[in-house]
Amino acid sequence: MTAKPQYLLDANVLMEAKRRYYRFGVCPGFWECIAWQHKQGVMLSIDRIKKEIDQGKDDLTEWVKKSAPKSFFAPATDPEVAAWFGEMVAWVQAEKQYLPEAKAEFATGNDAWLIAYAKKHGQVVVTHETYDANIRNRVKIPNVCVQFGVDYLDTFDMLEALETQFAWQHH
Repeated sequence: MTAKPQYLLDANVLMEAKRRYYRFGVCPGFWECIAWQHKQGVMLSIDRIKKEIDQGKDDLTEWVKKSAPKSFFAPATDPEVAAWFGEMVAWVQAEKQYLPEAKAEFATGNDAWLIAYAKKHGQVVVTHETYDANIRNRVKIPNVCVQFGVDYLDTFDMLEALETQFAWQHH
């Protein structure tokens, strides 16, 4: 029997869930699932994603403060993670495909740190971004994942892989 992969969540997974599919009042089970899966050692994110969420000052920020397990956002300060981050930024900088603005945004944003953390720890990145071989104005997470051999998928595929179901309840 193979072990379940460990999933590393991008900010857009949590932000989109909060805004749309899994609003706190509509699907509290999603948020309970995240906390439970983290406690099983299956799901987490990184500190840089927490900082991004904290800027929102909304109900997602409150969930992070009050309900998310304290260890859910792992520190991305490991020297090996930093080394992978450097390789990824260097690769993007060398790619003629991307516009200078896209390269600068990638070098200063959180995506490279997320992918580098996943690379170092053998995790699957969970993001709503999709691969686009021809994109120029943005460096997408899946494009970098493909280049560096990091698996990725979206929220729905992750939930399906984890055999997650949310049941309807009448009040």
